[in-house]
Parts: sequence; C-alpha cells; structure tokens
Amino acid sequence: MDIVCSFLLVDDREEMQVKNDEDFVSRLGCRPDELLKVVSIFGNTGEGKSHTLNHTFFLGREVFKTSPTQESCTVGVWAAMDPVHRVVVIDTEGLLGAAGANQGQRTRLLLKVLAVSDLVIYRTHADRLHDDLFKFLGDASDAYLKHFTRELKATTARCGLDVPLSTLGPAVVIFHETVHTKLLGSDKPSESAERLLQERFRKLGLFPEAFSSVQYRGTRTYNPPTDFSGLLRTLEQQLNNNTTRSPRTAAVIHKALQALSERFSGDITDEHLACNCFFPDEYFTCSSICLSCGSSCKNSMNHLREETEHDAKHRCRYSAQYDNRIYTCKSCYERGKEVIVVPKTTASSDSPWFGLAIYAWSGYVIECPNCAVIYRSRQYWYGNQDPVDTVVRTEIQHIWPGSDGFLKDNNNAAQRLLDGVNYISQSVSELSVKPAKAVTSWLTDQIAPAYWKPNSLILACHTCSEAFQPNDTKHHCRACGEGFCDACSSKSRPVPERGWGLAPVRVCDACFHNRGISTGTRGTLIARKVGEAVQSTLGAVVGAIDIPLGLVKDAARPAYWVPDQDIQACCECQREFTPRLSIHHCRACGQGVCDECSPERRAVPSRGWDHPVRVCNACHQKPGEL
Repeated sequence: MDIVCSFLLVDDREEMQVKNDEDFVSRLGCRPDELLKVVSIFGNTGEGKSHTLNHTFFLGREVFKTSPTQESCTVGVWAAMDPVHRVVVIDTEGLLGAAGANQGQRTRLLLKVLAVSDLVIYRTHADRLHDDLFKFLGDASDAYLKHFTRELKATTARCGLDVPLSTLGPAVVIFHETVHTKLLGSDKPSESAERLLQERFRKLGLFPEAFSSVQYRGTRTYNPPTDFSGLLRTLEQQLNNNTTRSPRTAAVIHKALQALSERFSGDITDEHLACNCFFPDEYFTCSSICLSCGSSCKNSMNHLREETEHDAKHRCRYSAQYDNRIYTCKSCYERGKEVIVVPKTTASSDSPWFGLAIYAWSGYVIECPNCAVIYRSRQYWYGNQDPVDTVVRTEIQHIWPGSDGFLKDNNNAAQRLLDGVNYISQSVSELSVKPAKAVTSWLTDQIAPAYWKPNSLILACHTCSEAFQPNDTKHHCRACGEGFCDACSSKSRPVPERGWGLAPVRVCDACFHNRGISTGTRGTLIARKVGEAVQSTLGAVVGAIDIPLGLVKDAARPAYWVPDQDIQACCECQREFTPRLSIHHCRACGQGVCDECSPERRAVPSRGWDHPVRVCNACHQKPGEL
C-alpha cells in the first residue's frame, strides 16, 4: 500500500488550512479530474472514531492519530485519501468532550463536514443507544435543511460547478459496538433494525428527513479486536450507490467546504452554548438584533458580504427614540410604484436662504421626486391634516446596529442657517446683519396685512421724511400701515379695529392721537403675529453670529454628525486636528474630515441636502444618489 498521511483540513476555529483547490488535490494525492466521494465519522469523544477509520479503510495503519490518554487526540478536521476505495476519508473531533475554547464553533464545524459528505458513520461504543445519538442526528437534519440546502444551491450557481451539490443529505450508518448487550433488533426478528431506529426517532419527536437513508450496523465484541468487516461491506454498498449522490472532483469538494466556512463563521457567545440543541439557529444566522423591537435577523451569517440587507421574521414596532417610521408617496403607490419620501426642511427647487425662510413660515415639506411637493406642515393657519391621512403611507422598519437610522432632515435646519452664514461671511468683507435684513424684509412683505405698505416702496419715514439707510430698521404702524423710523413710531396703544386685540402694539405718533382708523382684514393679522415671532427667532439666530460659531455648532449640528469633542483626526488622511487644521463634517456620513479631504460638493437628498454640500472623498466616490 502507498504511504498515506492525514492532514489538517480545518482547525478548531473553523479556519481552512488548505490554501486552494490545487493544494487540496496535491495533499490527497489524486488526479484533478478524478471523481470522489466523501466518508466522515462522528461520535462522542473516546468512542474510537480514529481507530475505526484506520482499521476500516487503511488495514489498521495509524493514518489518523490515536492516543491512550484522556485528552482528545483529534482537534479540528483531518482528511486522508483511501487509495483502495478512492474515497476522501474525514476524521472529526468528538462530541461531549471537555469544555474548552471555541466550543460552539467546533460543534458548528461538524455540520459543515456532514454537509459535504456522501456517507456518514456515527460511531457508538455504548451498550445501549443513547438519546444523544438521535438528538445529534435530528438536530443536524433540521439545521441542514434550514441553513445549508440554500447555500449549497447558491454555491453551485456562484462557482459555476458542472456537478450540482446535492441538496439531499448524506446516507448515515450507525455503527454500534456492544460487549454485554444484544444488538438492536436481534431479539425481534420480525422487525428490522432500521424500523426500530425510526420508531426511536419518532418517540423523541425527531425526524431525520435530510438524510437519504439511516442504516444500522452492529457488532458484538466478545473478545478484542473489533470486527470491522461488516461495517466495511455496508459502506462499500453505499459507495457504489450513485442514485442519490454522485461522485465529484476534489476541487468541487473543496469549494463546497470553503463556501460553507466563509458563510457560517464568526464567534459564538457563551449564552448559546447552554441551548438544549446541538445546532441552534444562532450558530448559522446573523447575530444582529433590531434596536427598536429586539427581533433577530433571520438571514444567514455574513449575508452583508453579498449585499443582502438585514431582515426579520416579525414586523417591527415604532420607537420614538429611533423614529423608525418611513413614508411612501400614496399617489405613486396607487400607480404601482413605491417611492420613499422624507420630511425635509426645504424643497429641492428652493435656494438655501429662500427655502429657510419658507421653512420658518410654512414648516417642513414632503417632496416626492415624481409628484413634487405633496405636503407642507403649516400650509394653512388651522386645519392642517396629518400627512398620513392625506398624502403618504407609513411603514415601520427595523433599526439594525450600524445603520443610519431614519433621521428626518428637518433636524439640520439650524446647521443650514450656519452654513449659509458661513458662506456669506466668506463672500463679503463685513457680515453685519445684511443677510438677516434681506430675509426679514422678504418675510415681512409675504405675511404683511393688505393695508401695509410694502418694504420695497418705503424709502423714507412717513413722518420725518428722513431717508432710510441700508442698516436702518423700517417699522409699520399697526393702525395706518405706513413705514416709519423708530423715533417716529415709539408709541403704542391697542388697535382692536385692525384685529390686533386689546394688547398695545406699535403705532406712529399721528395714529396714537387719532383713534378713528377704519377696520381692516383680520385674517392677515393672524399671519403677521406669527410672522413677528418668526422674525424674533431669526433675529436671535442671526444674533448668534456675534458669538464664535464653534460655541453654537454642536447645538446646531444634525443628530447623525459625530460631535466635535469625539473627533481626534481626519477620517480620511488620519491627520490630527489642531487649531490650524479645522474640523469639517461630511454631510453624507457625518464623520469629521479636513478641508483637503473634502474638496468635492454633492447633493445628499437622503440627509435633506438637496443642494451641493461638503462630502468626504469616500462618499463622493460612491455611485448613485447619496
């Protein structure tokens, strides 16, 4: 017989120890085009699995290491080539051994070996068949059908294999060696051993449906050594049967095992080890948990590598903390399209300053790329309906760790204002309050009562005729509606005839003494009162310009931005930030970046930035819409 040596195929951390297909073929010592089958062995530690393989396939030579000590002699998965039967023989680590590191990963590794095997030997030396044997095979069958069948099909398609990887599991041979007890079925000639095995599975509520067959082969050892001839004959019959599983090349076997190792890998927490199951779902499914409802992801491990998003079996529930409600345009949905819309500060057609003023006046907007603006939160002074009742459909989505969440873009209104102020301050030598004046004048004219004279037509004070300068403030008398300077409109009195109620409001000197002004339209007065509050708010925000912007930046920043105090270095070039190297934020990812690493500008509609804004180089290079 040729010299045959076993080699480590996969270690106890589930890491492949064979580099590639060619290396696997070389270590087996077979031809690249030779068609092979795989035989593997399972069982509890100390049952003599390695000894069984050596005497069954290699005439008793110690191809697989054995040891008389208490420690397990097989750690990981070892493989060798049987030169007589031309099969790949795989030895595995024993079950129920002493607890050690990576226990969960070692158990999961067994199922990967089972999945690529054509024939499985379950070795037991107990006088009676224990429940753990049936439990192992039953759990292995369930896990195989639930997690491995789909992956084996995907591997066939992904690797372009000529020989399809069978979705039907291997044949199982239970090799039972007794000393003092009779073999299964020997005292019941009318019933086959296989029938008794199926009855035992049924009583335990287990159904090994994944396996093509489950056979029993027993031997009673009155005097050593053990007789393995009966086991060999059973194995030879199964190996010659190609009706359910066909032989394949060593490269295909290696590709299948490698695909399963890459898909089902990663650490297993100790809390799953106490599970009353050999192969719990947590060994094979994604470990991510929804932050909103606590549901586990139902997809297989490492599914993100194939750009498959997280998903869960159950619907999520709304969480105010994560605001995980998304909107879709109802009109588009009725036309067969599902278009996600986001509440935004401004419409995409509005300029930054113009849109900000509209936001202060009309509230946030919901804009559909197909239907334009479909909703404004303060479109009317009363009777505004909830968008859910009118223009959008809602859906609650899961929040997975590391996701961007569902931040509404109206959270960046304050930052938009600071961005606008920064832009203007860089463009003019003296900022002053001109931008605020422009916004205030425009806003005043938009919401002024009908009897007020427009700001654009007021060139001088109506009383003293002194011309207004660019920095002068124009005031309107609430009684006559003319424009006045501050000195000529310092009086106040109630003007109920104009709809201002009984509270004193600004009037000019002439109207202070003349109370015979005719009544105007009250509806516009409501708008004006709200507008004055808006102007006060704008004035307070613009007043913040007199404070160093750094002091208000954190208060204004959107929620997804990384706080300045948590940023030590540029996320791109890793240069440490100093007083001379300023921190900027990418509007897409929210990370801190230096100016040199964020020279590009792109719109980020998903974050509410419809106009080109600062983005880091990494986000700029992303294809599609940000």
